[in-house]
Amino acid sequence: MRVRVEGKFFRVGECKFPIKGVTYGPFAPGPDGEPFASREQTRQDFTQIRELGGNVLRVYHIPPLWFLDLAKEFELRVLVDVPWNKHLCFLDDERTRQTALSAVRSAAQRCSGHPAVFGISVVNEIPADIVRWSGAQAVADFIDSLIEAVKGVDRELLCTFGNFPPTEFLRPRLGDFHCWNVYLHSPRPFENYLARLQMLADTKPLVLGEFGIDSLRETEAMQAEMLGWQIETAFRGGCAGVICYAYTDEWYKNDALVTDWAFGLVTAERQPKLAFDVVRQQYRIAPYFPLVRTPKVSVVIASYNGASTLKACLQSLGKLNYPNYEVILVDDGSIDASEEIAAEFPEVRYFRHAVNQGLSVARNTGIAAAVGEIVAFTDSDCRADEDWLHFLVGDLLNSRFAGIGGHNFLPPDDASTAACVMVSPGGPAHVMLTDRLAEHIPGCNMAFYKWALESIGGFDPIYRKAGDDVDICWRLQQRGYRIGFSPAGFVWHYRRNTVQAYLKQQAGYGDAEALLERRHPENFNRFGGSIWHGRIYSPAKFGVETRAPIIYHGLFGSAFFQSIYAAPPSFGVVVATSLEYHVLVTLPLLVLGSVVPPLRAFGLASLLFSLGVCAVAAWQADFASSQKRWWSRPLVALLFLLQPIVRGWARHRGHLRGQQRSLSDRENLDSLSLEGQEEDLDQLLYWSESGVDRMSFLGRVLERLDQRNWPNRPDAGWSQFDVELYGSRWAKLQLTTVGEWHPGRREMIRCRLNARWSFLARALFWSAAGFELVVIGFVAQWWAWTILLSLPLMAWWLNQEKRDLTRVTATFLDDLAKEFKLVKIRASQLQPKS
Repeated sequence: MRVRVEGKFFRVGECKFPIKGVTYGPFAPGPDGEPFASREQTRQDFTQIRELGGNVLRVYHIPPLWFLDLAKEFELRVLVDVPWNKHLCFLDDERTRQTALSAVRSAAQRCSGHPAVFGISVVNEIPADIVRWSGAQAVADFIDSLIEAVKGVDRELLCTFGNFPPTEFLRPRLGDFHCWNVYLHSPRPFENYLARLQMLADTKPLVLGEFGIDSLRETEAMQAEMLGWQIETAFRGGCAGVICYAYTDEWYKNDALVTDWAFGLVTAERQPKLAFDVVRQQYRIAPYFPLVRTPKVSVVIASYNGASTLKACLQSLGKLNYPNYEVILVDDGSIDASEEIAAEFPEVRYFRHAVNQGLSVARNTGIAAAVGEIVAFTDSDCRADEDWLHFLVGDLLNSRFAGIGGHNFLPPDDASTAACVMVSPGGPAHVMLTDRLAEHIPGCNMAFYKWALESIGGFDPIYRKAGDDVDICWRLQQRGYRIGFSPAGFVWHYRRNTVQAYLKQQAGYGDAEALLERRHPENFNRFGGSIWHGRIYSPAKFGVETRAPIIYHGLFGSAFFQSIYAAPPSFGVVVATSLEYHVLVTLPLLVLGSVVPPLRAFGLASLLFSLGVCAVAAWQADFASSQKRWWSRPLVALLFLLQPIVRGWARHRGHLRGQQRSLSDRENLDSLSLEGQEEDLDQLLYWSESGVDRMSFLGRVLERLDQRNWPNRPDAGWSQFDVELYGSRWAKLQLTTVGEWHPGRREMIRCRLNARWSFLARALFWSAAGFELVVIGFVAQWWAWTILLSLPLMAWWLNQEKRDLTRVTATFLDDLAKEFKLVKIRASQLQPKS
């Protein structure tokens, strides 16, 4: 059976295939001119490599057929590096490029279909100055053309290229896995760099193609020690395999035997070094190095009418490679066959809600029932990889994180429409602040310590369909907790497989965003879009790439670690696909164009620009070749056009119908006896004679605001106010306090209430003013001027919203002051100092 990629790992048949390899050769050419040992010596070497526990050989020349047949006999797989003149400026010479393409194509033809072949590396370690000379993108495109040459011969033959830190910035797209040569001799830098490589590899397997140490310059004991912890670190970090450099000290390069380096696990005479036994021991344990402990994990699935995928989900959870876990299924009032399917799995703890109460309530039911120290969450439309908990828990225990998440991949058997949905906007994605620290993890793959969830009261019940994962991450981070990411702890996540189902899902996300904005206004911009401080990792392109990345090459291109700093996608361009843009720009221009013909051209240009942005986004989308159809990119362009409209409308609908829950049940504006006291509302004064200072008062203000679910944004250290409160969609209020100390340890706490129009109110007012001026300019009739009368009425109404918010806030502060036994006084009662 051939090796295939599945998620972050390799498989042969139904079993995972972790690479435990060594490099082999090159050796001095034999009588046949091939840079391989004799058949007799090779047989002896293969016997010793199998004793080592190795299952993969990396060779640097195209092996003869007898070599592959012998590898098959010993159950070894061969990763073939194709040699060509990479040290030349190959992109400057057509003949050199054709020679490289011919060499790669010939290697594919010789290796195609042989059961011992693992894959082909089309090039290994292109010199950094050559790449800098030719241009990183041009070199990456040429590597892709080499891979295409291999796939043209054998579509199923795995392909990669050997990269190393000096060309870290190279980004070919078509490789099946990432292969890196890394020589770092200290544990912490090695571990940190592997975390970075996992972020670069993203959804593809990561293989350490070379790692090792020279036992001449160091010592055999140091070589053994270092290879031991490097192998363990790599597998614990989720690598799909490692290839130790090298099997033997015998090494032939530049027409001569190399005698001043000794990277081998055995000597040139095949005598094992100390490292041989260490690597053999580690290869016997790999890939499952024991965790420091195995705490009980409660896996919670909250499901509503998920029968179509529920059985596959529960079957996958029954096969997890983790010794101490339970599965809890919370059926949130399903009316499909979910209950019957759950009955097929008696080992699953099943809870059923009589009626649908929403995703957050269902997850809270699971938390309450959980007996595990850790609570992990996935969805009924997911299949967990068998090592999901092994890596998720391992990375959580090896950190100070309160929670952790991982990838969610499109299953290979999902529909082509689902593949289009995956690369369209709005899907579940993780947001990374660093290579390990996450800002957000998707709800279909996340785990938290139970105590952390309980400390914030679990999931907020207002999130019925979505948004609960975003809210839980933000609330944990507000408490000072951190969230991590496990690159190897992944699940398979079925996407919506019809356009209608996808748009319905996006509408639900829009409703959730409206709720999130009321709960967390500090994490949204003026247009209602969420603000992320980290990088979004998703198959969908969030924004359109309009700027080339910047590469740090070091002085004269000599840096050992040459990193790429990618410019963020342009969200300014993508604004042209938003609902707000269509309503405020394109639609008015088209409507006015029916009256004023010159404006029609601007309206059509605006519409064409929006369509062009969608087309570019679809062109930049990456598809799995097996799931790509001729209609895939047009469908993605259509989804890029429809998704912002549907989601934006749902978000604004949620804003408009959302009620201010914070005060509605006890403060009634009509009952406030504040008439004749308007002059006192802009500034409130409270005497404190009981030791209550300004900071204590503000702390209680924030606590009560949160208890009443009153949306607010506290000062983060950069604002001129202490807290910003949000009332209706049309007004906000900035509360600023100051403390004045008086004799007798008395403090005067002054509160300034500065109400303002919200951004939406200002946008509405000035858009109406602009629209009316345009009408007046093009309709030369006296009656056109009468529409300006609407502006004072609108301003009066918006100012009334400000006054109402000020009165409610003043009452709220007065009640809080009474609890603290503060004495309220009016500014007129203060006597000027003599």
